[in-house]
Amino acid sequence: MPAAYERYLVPVVFRPFAEDLAARAAALHPGRILELAAGTGVLTADLLTTAPSAEVTATDLNEAMLALGATRAPGAMWRQADAQRLPFPNGGFDLVVCQFGVMFFPDRVQAFSEVRRVLAPGGRFLFSTWGPLGTHAFEAALQAGLERAFPVDPPRFFRTVPHGCADPAVVAADLEAAGFAVEDGQELTLQGRAESIADLAAGYLMGTPVRAAVEERADAPAVWATVVEEMAARLGPEPVTAPMTAYVFRAAA
Repeated sequence: MPAAYERYLVPVVFRPFAEDLAARAAALHPGRILELAAGTGVLTADLLTTAPSAEVTATDLNEAMLALGATRAPGAMWRQADAQRLPFPNGGFDLVVCQFGVMFFPDRVQAFSEVRRVLAPGGRFLFSTWGPLGTHAFEAALQAGLERAFPVDPPRFFRTVPHGCADPAVVAADLEAAGFAVEDGQELTLQGRAESIADLAAGYLMGTPVRAAVEERADAPAVWATVVEEMAARLGPEPVTAPMTAYVFRAAA
């Protein structure tokens, strides 16, 4: 999964937002940065470039993601960590960043409370979440393909997890419940560019938890073909450029 995620999804879906978030982080002039849910290190690498004087600690719960990320951004300190039980002392960081990871936290208020604990007084929490599924053209097309390929009980991962934290008011309330002061919340739409729809579909079908549902099917090749066909019909001729909407939050400890 990490290799497919890194090869097919990162350049199209995650790199544009990583560049934006890293620039926002650098503008805060942090000395010690903690990254949560770092994945394969697309944001980590940009943080090392935009904030070269900062010490960057990158964490993820998934060991395979960590292993790949450590090769991609060796200038960071890499460590396995659960965001709800961070293995760091109080007040150890000036900035905590997280790109598209908070949606995976089972208890966001608990995770946000841990973030606040490890931040120094006045430290910042900077993170992004996806908007509603319909505002992400690639993943809306993918979901349509999955629903066509799985007419009964289609995978709902993208609806319920990546796009399951798409109400800014709810996110702000969770931050405030954890003791943060919300300083900013912006809607941000960037363009993703995919040279190949088949490769993009491969990233989603091999590099995300949807992989398990597809591999359980005896007709997995037919599922792939259906998904690619539906995505192509909705996204148009290659190369494809399409909008993706996220929310970016900044909160103070």
